[in-house]
Parts: sequence; structure tokens; C-alpha cells
Amino acid sequence: MRLASETLPDDGFAGALAGRAWLPDIEGPAVVAIRPDGVFDITKVFATMRDLCEAAAPAAALRHAPGRRVADLDALLANSIESARDPSRPWLLAPVDLQAIKAAGVTFATSMLERVIEERARGDGSAAAAIRAEITALVGEDFSKLKPGSAEAMRLKEVLLAQNAWSQYLEVGIGPDAEIFTKAPAMAAVGTGADAGIHAKSSWNNPEPEVVLAVASDGRMVGATLGNDVNLRDVEGRSALLLGKAKDNNASCALGPFLRFFDDAFTLDTVRSMHVTLTVEGADGYHLEGSSSMSKISRDPADLVAQMTGPHHQYPDGAVLFLGTLFAPIEDRDEPGKGFTHKVGDVVTVATPTLGRLRNRIRHSQDCAPWTFGASHLMRHLARQGLI
Repeated sequence: MRLASETLPDDGFAGALAGRAWLPDIEGPAVVAIRPDGVFDITKVFATMRDLCEAAAPAAALRHAPGRRVADLDALLANSIESARDPSRPWLLAPVDLQAIKAAGVTFATSMLERVIEERARGDGSAAAAIRAEITALVGEDFSKLKPGSAEAMRLKEVLLAQNAWSQYLEVGIGPDAEIFTKAPAMAAVGTGADAGIHAKSSWNNPEPEVVLAVASDGRMVGATLGNDVNLRDVEGRSALLLGKAKDNNASCALGPFLRFFDDAFTLDTVRSMHVTLTVEGADGYHLEGSSSMSKISRDPADLVAQMTGPHHQYPDGAVLFLGTLFAPIEDRDEPGKGFTHKVGDVVTVATPTLGRLRNRIRHSQDCAPWTFGASHLMRHLARQGLI
């Protein structure tokens, strides 16, 4: 159980943990329950993870769902490592399926500062240090006590406008409206152990460790998982209109390892106090550690969900929402002044005690497994099993 103990939350199997796994014997994915005595296929009860999230009490429904045992968790995790996978045995997928994959940007002070720097640097990583010093001297770094959209925030906006220092990133950081964007198409995310992708043309990019909320179609927040919102800083810095290219490439969205549903012991307040850590281990011996504290978020998770969904926008299959990150790596990796950027072969681990550990190896997007199984394939797969 070495891999299991390294991947599970610190309280082991105490939580209501669900995932998705590819099962070669049925030539497709299954919704699975993660239990002390193994991993169980519960697809005959909940055909999709979307359906489980729509249950009135998902945690209780998951705990009581019957199913066939398909694997030992340790063996499943071992076979989820893409570089060592045996395609004849099951492996884990991202723990979401039909849900829209959304993300909130610029929800922490430090990430807001870094986005302003990207904009001013126009994608030039070597110019970032000087611009960082200039912006910090002008506006400071600690916006954590400034409520977005408040009278105080609007007064600060007027000051910055007068000094020609206003930015579109400051607008979504301290203005009334949050930045909510589509991170990836439904079914496009990769799970723990899979390779995660960066565009080969990018020379300035980084991981973004985040907590990701699962939201049902009626707006209920039903659970959480971990995510890596892989980001191309040089591309987004050239123009905010390139956000899609910066954020959505093959295998550039990693989710997992499991979806943990809310219950009496794991609630939205647990999310609000989470401390998310990130480790990058390079094939060249490079090592980086960072962290992100949800207690420093500028916008409450419930507010972000309310801005994402409601009378103005519906998600009939639900959604998952990346909540943003405080982590912004600025330490030089190679040349002085160039900051951090990924190298092929980096292993990225996103972790927090109550959700476990999400681990992925970085490769160029075109070298990652292509995305070939979409919503239409899932529908045909379920139809063959007589589940729809």
C-alpha cells in the first residue's frame, strides 16, 4: 500500500472518495468508489460522475452504492503512472466527466501581482524582475484584506488610474466581477499519474496548484479535488485574448487524485482553511517547493460559485471550478532574471492533507497521449452496457 498511502488523504479512507477508472475489460471508463477493501465499479448505480454529484446527498449515496471490485488501490495507482502503464489493466482517470471545467483567475494578491507583471512584460520573462519591483513599490503586495468591489477597492482603483498603473488584472482582482473562464472542455482533463502538457513553443510557464470545487447543476457545492491549472505565462502575457491558448492545450488540465464529497467531517469550511503545497522535481535534479493558503483568498469560494452559475448561466451537467492559487514561482531556474519555467520530465505534486496528492509528469502537449474519448464516446460506451 505504499502508493496508496502516498496518494490518499491523511485520514485514509475516512472520507467519501470517488474516482473514475479506465477498465480494459469493458473498454471504457467507470465511476469507482475508493474503499479500504479495494476499488469498486459503481457505474450500474451512477452511470457518470455527473449523476453522483446530482444526488441529494452524494457522500451517503457513494458509501451505500453497491459494485464489483475491480482493483486493489495500490495496483490501480501504480498502473496510473503513464510511463509504466500496462494497457491490459485498469488505471485512474480524472475524477470528473460531463461537468464543465471552469476556473477563477486572479483570486489571490500574489497571483494578481504576477498577472500585472505578465501584462507589462508582454511575455518577456527577463523583464519581469524589474517590473515586479516597480509595481510592488507602487501598490504593495498585500491585497488580502481588501474586499473586491468594496468602496475601498474602488478608491484604490481611482488612485492607480491617476498614476497610469491600472490593469485588466487589477480589475478582476479587486473589482466587483471575478474572472471566470473555461479551463478545458468536458472530458479533457487528465488524472493523477498521467503526463501533463505544456506547449512546445512556450519558454515561460508554470504549474498552478489549486483546490477545485465540484458544483451540481442546482448550484450546490458537493465536494472538492485538487487541480494543476498548467499556465503558459509568456502566451498570456502577450495578450489576455490569448488566454485560451495559454490555458487549454492537450493534457494541460490535471485533476485528482479523487473527488471527496462533503459530509459532516469535510465541509466548505475545510476548503476555506486548506493549505495546498506544490513540489517540482526535475530530471536534472532541480527541486522547488511552494504553497498556497486558501485563508488568503480574496474572494470566498461561495462567491466565486455564485458568479459562475445562477439565473445568468446554467450548467445542466454541473461544473468543477478551480479556485485560483497564491503560488507564483519567480526564483531563477537557469539564467539570472529568467525566473522559473518547466522542463520536460518535471514531476509536479499538488497536495493537501484532506484531499491527498495529485502527481503528474510534464511533457510537451503533442507528446502526451492525445485526447480521443469525449462525451459522444462516453454515451456510446454507456449505451453498450445498457446504462442509458
